[in-house]
Amino acid sequence: MKKHNGMRPQDVVILLKIAAIGGTDWRVLPMAHELSISQSEISESLNRSMLAGLLAADKRTLMRSALLEFLQYGLPYVYPQHPGAIVRGMPTAHSAPPLSELINANEQYVWPYAKGTVRGQRIEPLHKSVPEACERDIKLYELLALCDALRLGKVRERQIAIEQLTSRIKQ
Repeated sequence: MKKHNGMRPQDVVILLKIAAIGGTDWRVLPMAHELSISQSEISESLNRSMLAGLLAADKRTLMRSALLEFLQYGLPYVYPQHPGAIVRGMPTAHSAPPLSELINANEQYVWPYAKGTVRGQRIEPLHKSVPEACERDIKLYELLALCDALRLGKVRERQIAIEQLTSRIKQ
């Protein structure tokens, strides 16, 4: 059995992409193209996620409860985030749907992105390709924005984010 050397940030992106697709009918090549992550890195990620218990042994079936538990209790500690300088980018956390429809806030959080339309405090995405991938997939965008709320939000924002993640991932 392979040794598990820990999860990487892109593993979360890949797992959320699988959740956004739904089911087990997905292929590595289209996923690699959509996420701008190499096929070999996706394969390694699937191995790490399977060893961590976030994917079943078939490396296709998402262990939804385990993923939700990891996102809620692990993500804020493993990949914490603190707002940075004001930049132009793509809204995230409570500044992006679905939380932007539920929470009114004065500050805007964004992933730095040249094609972005909003100015706000800089939040580093889990992977450099996240803004482009989210332009192509609204479901993935919502999941990653909710995860950013877990990474940097206050108690109320985190609570709403986990409720929203649960309703989207447990389908």
